[in-house]
Amino acid sequence: MSKTVPTAVSEQEVQQQLAYIDRIAAYNRDFEQQNGRKPKAYTQTFGCQQNEADTERIVGMLHEMGYEKTEQTENADVLIYNTCAVREHAESRALGNIGALSHLKKERPEITIGLCGCMVQQEHIPEKIRKSYPQVNLLFGTHMLWKFPELMYRRVVKNEKKVFDISGDAKGAIAEGLPVERNKGARAWLSIMYGCNNFCTYCIVPYVRGRERSRSPEDIENELRELVKQGYKDITLLGQNVNSYGKDLGIEIDFSDLLRRLNDVEGDFQLRFMTSHPKDASRKLFDTMAECDKIAKQLHLPFQSGSDAVLKRMNRGYTAEHYRELIAYARSKMPEITLSSDIIVGFPDESEEDFEKTLELVKEIGFDVLYTFLYSKRSGTPAAEYPDSTTKEQKQKRFERLLKAQDECVLPKQNAYMGKTLRVLVDGNSKDSEYPYTARTEGGLLVCCNGDNIKIGEFATVTIDKTSLRCLFARQ
Repeated sequence: MSKTVPTAVSEQEVQQQLAYIDRIAAYNRDFEQQNGRKPKAYTQTFGCQQNEADTERIVGMLHEMGYEKTEQTENADVLIYNTCAVREHAESRALGNIGALSHLKKERPEITIGLCGCMVQQEHIPEKIRKSYPQVNLLFGTHMLWKFPELMYRRVVKNEKKVFDISGDAKGAIAEGLPVERNKGARAWLSIMYGCNNFCTYCIVPYVRGRERSRSPEDIENELRELVKQGYKDITLLGQNVNSYGKDLGIEIDFSDLLRRLNDVEGDFQLRFMTSHPKDASRKLFDTMAECDKIAKQLHLPFQSGSDAVLKRMNRGYTAEHYRELIAYARSKMPEITLSSDIIVGFPDESEEDFEKTLELVKEIGFDVLYTFLYSKRSGTPAAEYPDSTTKEQKQKRFERLLKAQDECVLPKQNAYMGKTLRVLVDGNSKDSEYPYTARTEGGLLVCCNGDNIKIGEFATVTIDKTSLRCLFARQ
């Protein structure tokens, strides 16, 4: 097998960032001696699982710099907000949080308020932040995450008034070997690739995350082994389109091959992945899922619309019939597979006939979980310029009809679990005293359960004795 294409960030460059971490740590030791306390850092994440994974790396670097985590903005010395640009609501929430910090900045002008993530990578955002949010003095885009230590050094140690950087190479900024501090619990994220090449007409991601870049299979496997060693039981492989993994590496490996390699890692754990794209999903993938015992029999495969006309305007690259064929094959190989999907309601000029086709597909397939969204115009995407004759009221009514149709599909599916014995991963406490633990099935369904030998972070075998629309209830 030939050698993989090297990542854009060299080992020497990573070592430089680690050196910046050491310098900030020394600075913060002096801070602690002078103030009688460690400096504190607050982080907040908006958006998807990839943003959550990125924040874990930011937190890891902050920890190595000598910062102590805090859940309170009032006593933080550094506040970092990892933002999302996929929908307008997420952007508004992030800016609202930043706006509320103006009083804190006036009271404590020495603190660092930072913005990063997808929203920041948009070309118009840095100037907007400069003009309307003067309290922000650290800003960096998705391509500069690996340079966070250097940017923090300039801001904190060198005391530069504002450190803004959204540059970087969108084609290949992958850095290995930087610190990470993962959330406690049974579940963990494992990024296998970054960016997207699809350019769906409604989506801002390729513009803010860059082109597809795959991590090497060796680095992914090593990280998985470390996660298993640390006790994580449920590990989600992340990528904007995991089905296209490996195309940029210059070696003969695809996503299915990677799954088989990771399935061979020793340990008691299960793997799942998101997100898949229907145009790149293959029979080989479903065969692999069926044959690998550690791959969860769960498939999140967004179809967005049941109308071929809308799919074409979205630049999705498949038809509704092709989507049906994919699901039929997946179910033939894995009859018990749990299916979820994303749907956009109200794409520009979506007709009533278009929507009815979406509704028909939802009823026909019978998803276990559906994530539904009203179309959100994103500046800089082609769809933002599309004419749209559908009113907000029409879109809202269609959205409500879709939710009702999905609930009608889910209820009998949930009821069918009555009396079944399932292996679940216990992940927390519930508010129900009769069923005090929360857990997830292999397919990701929520279960509240009870039992004398149940332990958080461990697998348990339980029997379903009650069901509802959103939750299953079980006893050991």
